[in-house]
Amino acid sequence: IGTAQFAANVLQHLVDAGAAPQLVITRPDRPAGRGRKLTAPPVAELARELGISVAQPTEINDEASRSLIAEAQPELLLVCAYGAMIDEPLLSDYEVLNIHPSLLPRWRGAAPIERAIIAGDRQTGVSIMRLTEGLDSGPVCATRITPINDDDDFGSLSSRLEQIGGELLAELLDQPRVFTEQDDSLACYAEKISSADRILDPAMSADERERIVRALSPHIGARALLDDGTMLGVRSARLSDGELIYDRVVP
Repeated sequence: IGTAQFAANVLQHLVDAGAAPQLVITRPDRPAGRGRKLTAPPVAELARELGISVAQPTEINDEASRSLIAEAQPELLLVCAYGAMIDEPLLSDYEVLNIHPSLLPRWRGAAPIERAIIAGDRQTGVSIMRLTEGLDSGPVCATRITPINDDDDFGSLSSRLEQIGGELLAELLDQPRVFTEQDDSLACYAEKISSADRILDPAMSADERERIVRALSPHIGARALLDDGTMLGVRSARLSDGELIYDRVVP
């Protein structure tokens, strides 16, 4: 059960490991790009290329979707970057594992990779948890750590986490899973990236602005306000003698 490119790449790693799912459920096609052409989610496109059955219900929790899942008689459900809530009775009817790209309980929520880079975290990883009604708050059965390198941007770090998540999940499928409750007192939340988060405020340090550029590249892009009032998109930047140099910019 997934939608975004991160989930598609985890799916590919599962298939490569010999653990292809029987059924893929993703979100309905949506308009995308300047032409607003109706476009299938990355997970749907990949699943069809791989010959895996695909369903795109408007509401995964309704009776029709639950019946579709029941017909497949799954041993468990795997969720990654789906983008919609999964509720009861699905959560009780099946063991539902969620692949989350952070070291839970740190960075629960929508943008854990970006927030980890922006915060200057030195490491992150993947957590596999049992999905519950709370926001990424279910008990965890496995984690794997990776460093956040000084030159990592969203693209490079996301790619590494996709591979780690796919490999870790494939390893867990045939093993007993022991779950440990999260310590809610250590939780912090990765809010969705807003327009304000993209702005490179001159009042910030050069280090802070450089991390924002890396965290939002190449998928979103940071923005810099020039003295003449022009807003410039910043895709790449580097630190030089304590100053931030924009290497790649777009109008």
